[in-house]
Amino acid sequence: MIPRTLYSEEHAMLRDSVRRFCEEEIAPHHAQWEKDGQISREAWLEAGKRGFLGCSIPEEYGGVGGDFLMSAVITEELARVGATGPGFQLHSEIVAPYILNYGTEEQKRRWLPRMVSGEAIGAIAMTEPGAGSDLQGIRTSAVRDGNEFVLNGQKVFISNGQMADVTIVVAKTDKDKGAKGISLFLVERDREGFRRGRNLEKVGWKAQDTSELFFEDVRLPPENMLGEENKGFFYLIDQLPQERLQIAIRSAQVIETALEQTIAYVAERKAFGKPISAFQNTRFKLAEMKAKAEMMRIYVDRLTELHLDGGLNATDAAMAKLSSTDLMMEVLDECMQLHGGYGYMWEYPVARAWADNRMSRIAGGTAEIMKEIIGRSLFDA
Repeated sequence: MIPRTLYSEEHAMLRDSVRRFCEEEIAPHHAQWEKDGQISREAWLEAGKRGFLGCSIPEEYGGVGGDFLMSAVITEELARVGATGPGFQLHSEIVAPYILNYGTEEQKRRWLPRMVSGEAIGAIAMTEPGAGSDLQGIRTSAVRDGNEFVLNGQKVFISNGQMADVTIVVAKTDKDKGAKGISLFLVERDREGFRRGRNLEKVGWKAQDTSELFFEDVRLPPENMLGEENKGFFYLIDQLPQERLQIAIRSAQVIETALEQTIAYVAERKAFGKPISAFQNTRFKLAEMKAKAEMMRIYVDRLTELHLDGGLNATDAAMAKLSSTDLMMEVLDECMQLHGGYGYMWEYPVARAWADNRMSRIAGGTAEIMKEIIGRSLFDA
């Protein structure tokens, strides 16, 4: 493998700490969390205690004031052990930045220190039964009534939805303005009129709580609005490149891990009296995957470097998400095939990875939306 130059010695030390945490506190409990449909609160608190939540949050709000690379290390190490349950990165690198970048001082001081410690879990509610990637089509509304907003609507596929203590809810505040009429609100878990539906049963990511959320005449004071009224869509668009880069970082690691596991498996597994690795077809398949994995790693690291310098745009992020998730599923399918029947058994990591990661081509914007973003950029003046 070509040496990675993006990470410093400090990041290497962090990686060792996160790897121990994942191997000691996450991997041994993950099977039980899959049965439970969510991870334990204790795991959140332990992650917070070790400084693995909200790494980029400034010290004045309880964080360590680290860089995005710290979060990337955590993303990679969770992916390396196949941990899909902990919604740490959604919480730390999607929800917390919204509050940090657009929140009032009171909102920051109320939520960020508790999010860093793991005492408060964050979620963001965008998707609705009739509006997925098309955020302009949402129907959840927040209507002014005196000095308050009254929130009504329904959300679906909300990660961390069951456990969240604060949820950023995307709602229409002016139905006649389309995208320019969307606002964001912070909704506490005990707010009257807010209830959770069922914890959804998914094909994969079984340890990640994913919920339906319902809002019935939820009254919110003005101070629960996040940012300015009717600016929500622009905030969402501004934050999406980082979310899509996170998916690409995870995908690159899943690819490498699956490849390593498959190389080890075919070297031991025998067919017709010799290891599967002795067959030319096996070596050729692995050679192809190795070459593609190496190129993807270099590509994702370069885009991460761009992001650190503030140069990652929407098109770059869309290409990263599209190419990395497509390659990941190609590799996982080939790796499963090389495992034969055992590749379809849940006890084998490749089976869980195959089931878990198919959603990556949907979450964060579907592959088709990524193609539309890239396609439009080809003809922009």
